[in-house]
Amino acid sequence: MNRARLLILNAALGPLDYRVPETMTVGPGSVVVAPLGPRQIVGIVWEAERLPGTDVPEAKLRPLLEVLPVRPLRAELRRLIEWTADYYCAPLAHVARMVLSSGGALRGPATMTEYRLTGAQPSRMTPQRQTAMEALEGEQATIRELAELAGVSDGVLRGLVSQGVLEPVAVGVDRPYPRAHPGHDVPELNADQREVADTLVKAVKARIFAPFLLDGVTGSGKTETYFEALAAALEGGRQVLVLLPEIALTEAFLRRFEDRFGAAPVVWHSSLKSTERRRAWRAIAAGTAQVVVGARSALFLPYAKLGLIVVDEAHEVSFKQDDGVRYNARDVAVMRARFEAIPVVLASATPALESLQMAESGIYEKLDLASRYGGAQLPSIATIDLTEEPPERGHWLAPRLVEQLQERLDRGEQSLLFLNRRGYAPLTLCRNCGFRFQCPNCTAWLVEHRLSSRLACHHCGHETAPPPACPECGEPDCLVACGPGVERIADEVREILPEARVAVVTSDTLNSPEKAAAFVAQAEAKAIDVIVGTQLVTKGFHFPELTLVGVVDADLGLEGGDLRAAERTYQQVAQVAGRAGRGAKPGEVLIQTRHPGAPVIAALADGDRDAFYEAETEARRSAGAPPFGRWAAIIVSSEDEAEAREAANRIGAARPAADDLAILGPAPAPMALLRGRYRYRLLINARRSANVQDVIRKWLGSLDFAQGVRVSVDIDPYSFV
Repeated sequence: MNRARLLILNAALGPLDYRVPETMTVGPGSVVVAPLGPRQIVGIVWEAERLPGTDVPEAKLRPLLEVLPVRPLRAELRRLIEWTADYYCAPLAHVARMVLSSGGALRGPATMTEYRLTGAQPSRMTPQRQTAMEALEGEQATIRELAELAGVSDGVLRGLVSQGVLEPVAVGVDRPYPRAHPGHDVPELNADQREVADTLVKAVKARIFAPFLLDGVTGSGKTETYFEALAAALEGGRQVLVLLPEIALTEAFLRRFEDRFGAAPVVWHSSLKSTERRRAWRAIAAGTAQVVVGARSALFLPYAKLGLIVVDEAHEVSFKQDDGVRYNARDVAVMRARFEAIPVVLASATPALESLQMAESGIYEKLDLASRYGGAQLPSIATIDLTEEPPERGHWLAPRLVEQLQERLDRGEQSLLFLNRRGYAPLTLCRNCGFRFQCPNCTAWLVEHRLSSRLACHHCGHETAPPPACPECGEPDCLVACGPGVERIADEVREILPEARVAVVTSDTLNSPEKAAAFVAQAEAKAIDVIVGTQLVTKGFHFPELTLVGVVDADLGLEGGDLRAAERTYQQVAQVAGRAGRGAKPGEVLIQTRHPGAPVIAALADGDRDAFYEAETEARRSAGAPPFGRWAAIIVSSEDEAEAREAANRIGAARPAADDLAILGPAPAPMALLRGRYRYRLLINARRSANVQDVIRKWLGSLDFAQGVRVSVDIDPYSFV
């Protein structure tokens, strides 16, 4: 090649052509450095026929500067980048940036300097130094990472370095990971598990594209079953990717993995330090990282020899990215497996309706685990009609649920209360004038968090301290918390069961794998009697002594007009119910509701999943909703409301006329102000046969917008706010 077309990681630039110096060898997928004006930029060499550009005359081409010391991106990964960009109407550059997500990894082997405490004391102790030294006990990282961890400035830590309190340590960034051993601790599988495992192992050994839907009730041993397929991939010298929906689940999974394979897998998520990201990225690209366990972004890493993908809890909404490239990791995982010609396993106790439909149509092979492992029984489920059995005034737990909590406490067993609402109360108002605390950046009320003494917005992160008096009328001590969050339920439990040890489990309290591991250790050691948590507790946790689950407000998820509300409510409640009775002792689930006759609540109480899915399927079919129709959203936003409205109206006025799609809007989004930007939405409902992406590209491609306007496309949306 004496000429190379580059995909630049800046969507505004488009593809650029360069001359390849005679001393340089590049091919498709090579990661290179090129000049752009006075700057140097990183790009990926791409097939010119697949990346239309402008044919600049040879004499005008500037030469490439450097080929970076990383393996070229494989053709299978380049095709995945193209497919993701095309399907989700995203710029190629934005998708490629997710692949090259560790800039430090591109520069080859290296050592770097980290710092740790020496045990010495500074000559002069200040409050900031004291805070830093307490926070950094047992930690080792770069100065910047330690400063973030301790909540102090870099200067405070550099002062501790000069005083000998922190010492530098040279770290080999690319040291190898411990090896996993397929035969380390092979479990005894029951007949059903063995049959499923054999099917998965056969597909792994055949090295063919084979999508599986592993549909197993909670506690059926899905993880142990797909571990056998994972072991087969390792025996064949292949890499494995396991996607998990929550970082908080990682630590418990790592322990199960290490028990089975004798070494921990490589982890990939947003909490990794830059050195950890670099080490993981290079090991993955080199093929020495055997098993990667990570969040959805791990899907775009440059695996050298991928042999299996597993998407655990595949129904989870958190696999859908809601900003940037708005992809669904579950669906992209299937496409990556297709390009790589390998099996992919979607594992869930409550599969998404779309996945069930793919199995019904024969595109996925459905594998069932219908009973719990080791003779454990599924819990009994009953509803509490809050209109007939209301809680005491000022309380949120019905008398029958309180009685059962007390009974479990007396027997030394554990209970779990589920309410999918963080904080203490969703709304705080003034009892004198009615003033409500609203986020200045979003169309949302501020949520009171008493554990941290803050009023917080769960959409943009804005926080403020609760004032001593109403900001509107000036009346002191007049602020009232309205409605319950998990913190308020926990307070009620402490009031009615003062001897109970209560743990609040949310993304606020379990915001790192280490905190999640500490919680699991406490629960397993029976140091917790009652767990009060949000959706975080609905998946992945296994506590043999947990025999009671109480759903505080089963109707909460049915509010707000979410088009998948019934399915999501069913999944959440069924998953949290599955935490009960996983050991030898039987479990019980009590569901508090004001609508016991609602189809989703009745199906949960009857344990009739098939009836619920059949009814939901027919409702979706008649509405032309997924999986029988297609949805797409166009979201228009600007810091200027008039500008956003004008842009949305222009898009609406230019709407295409087509028989196979209906376009609704534009209208102000339910969350009309989000992070300081005013928002309008258009919703497209199309037949399955419609090429929605092409329609949207042509539609929006003919329009120009003011500089402050952002127009984003969400294909197969999950959020409608």
